[in-house]
Amino acid sequence: MEQIDTWAKIQNEEDLMNDHHAPFWRAMISQMTEADLHNASVLDFGCNQGGFLRTLFRMKPFKKGLGVDLAVKSLETAENLKGNMPLHYTTPDILNSMEHEFDTAFSHDVIYLLPDLNEHANILKRVLKPNGVYYAATGCYAEMPLWPIWKKEVESYSNVPLPDYSINDFARAFWKAGFDVALQKCIPQGFVTCWPDREAYFPEVTDFLKYYDYKIIFRFSKKD
Repeated sequence: MEQIDTWAKIQNEEDLMNDHHAPFWRAMISQMTEADLHNASVLDFGCNQGGFLRTLFRMKPFKKGLGVDLAVKSLETAENLKGNMPLHYTTPDILNSMEHEFDTAFSHDVIYLLPDLNEHANILKRVLKPNGVYYAATGCYAEMPLWPIWKKEVESYSNVPLPDYSINDFARAFWKAGFDVALQKCIPQGFVTCWPDREAYFPEVTDFLKYYDYKIIFRFSKKD
């Protein structure tokens, strides 16, 4: 995929992504198996403005982190916001020269956007260390009841095309690449704000609650 300025054509949609995703970031981090990342090198694939790695570092500090994204202006924002955290943000082509670099990798609502899942799985296989783990969370797939209206809404402002994957497509790509595949629901703890400007995604408040049944975290474990 070619580089773009930002993921969304609408700047407000781009800027609010951190607020909307933060409860699920915290859930991913709380639900991951690894309790201590102090000696770990971590990768955020599709980092946007860098909020996930900043959240992860505050909750579970790590040795160093790399965020990659196609959206170059979002990467600039991420670099400006990292402070003194051991983070670097750049485009995904940096991964072409990396092998056995990361202990743990993450993505949040990115995997459903990728044009080639097999290629993505093979990239993660190469850059992860032996026995490395990739956590990929998403609620965007064909079996999710709200996906038809979400897909139409996201396509209206997205700078990248949207595939139409099933949950099986994600698992099969990583099985094919030689990973063990496990998963669980991604459920935020405590109260989560219902945003009034999210009615295009959640027509009813009950839809917001039902979404918890479909938001999932994959744990792809490299078998070597």
